[in-house]
Order: sequence, then structure tokens, then C-alpha cells
Amino acid sequence: MSSQSLDLTVVGWIGTEVRIHHESDGGVPFTTFRLGSTRRWFDKQAGAWKDAQTEWFNVKVWRTTALNAARSLRKGDPVIVQGQLSTEEWVGADGPRTSLVLDASALGPNLAFGSSHFARTVSPSAAAGDAAPADVSGLEEIPEDDEAGLVPVVDEEPELALVGTR
Repeated sequence: MSSQSLDLTVVGWIGTEVRIHHESDGGVPFTTFRLGSTRRWFDKQAGAWKDAQTEWFNVKVWRTTALNAARSLRKGDPVIVQGQLSTEEWVGADGPRTSLVLDASALGPNLAFGSSHFARTVSPSAAAGDAAPADVSGLEEIPEDDEAGLVPVVDEEPELALVGTR
């Protein structure tokens, strides 16, 4: 990732159907949807909640994450999306147009508004050597240490020793 990128995290609601696409030149799957985010605050003088203008983003998600998003997310879902912000320009019937595009690197449901069940997917490309997160499902949970903040875990093989922090 470039050091000159505009990384952004947006909390909002999916405003359109989640659509899956494939690029014609290579078949790389991508998913798109519109994300609306409205800043809200409590006005003490009026004794009521106030809403600012809703900001809209076109979200694009690529590859395996695109497939997972298309299977998991629906219009109206509360989500948190993190990615790089850019603008897309085109000429429409009303002349030149611009939209904000959030090229998502991470996204998921906003658990402040409901619950979710996570199910890990195994990608065929992970076996081919792509960078995939380590599978930690076989590790046992480490009890918290009282004052030190560090919890050493000693395994019989030193290269598997883990140190956790609180």
C-alpha cells in the first residue's frame, strides 16, 4: 500500500442490493454496493437527536472478499468498511459526474445493531501460496495473568512458544 493513500473507515448502512461482477479481461470477481453514512448527535438544547447530511460511497470489494461479501451482506445491513478512498469520474446524461469510491480491504457487519455468526472459508488459492491469515483455531485460550500483563506460554517446542498481552 502506498504511503500517499487516503485510508478511511466508514460506519453506515448498505443502501443498495449487493451485486457480484466479474471483470471481462480476467474474470476477477468484485462486488459493489452503495454505503450511506449519516453523522448523528444529541442536541441538548432541543432535547432531540439531529442528523447531518447523508454521505454516500460506492464500495468495491475484490476477489475472495467480494464473494464473501456477496454471500453475507444485504441491502439495509449496518456495516463497517475500511479501505482506500478515491473518486471516479464519468459523463452522464446531466454532464460530468463524480462519485466517492471506497476500495474495501476489510468489511463486516456492525455488531452494535445485531449479532452475526462467522464461518471461516478456505480459498483454493491459499494452498497455492497466497498470503492467507494463519489458522489459529487449534490454539488453546491463555488465561490472563494478574499484574504483569504478559502471559508466557511454554510449549515443548521452543519455536511454537507464544507470548500474549492483555
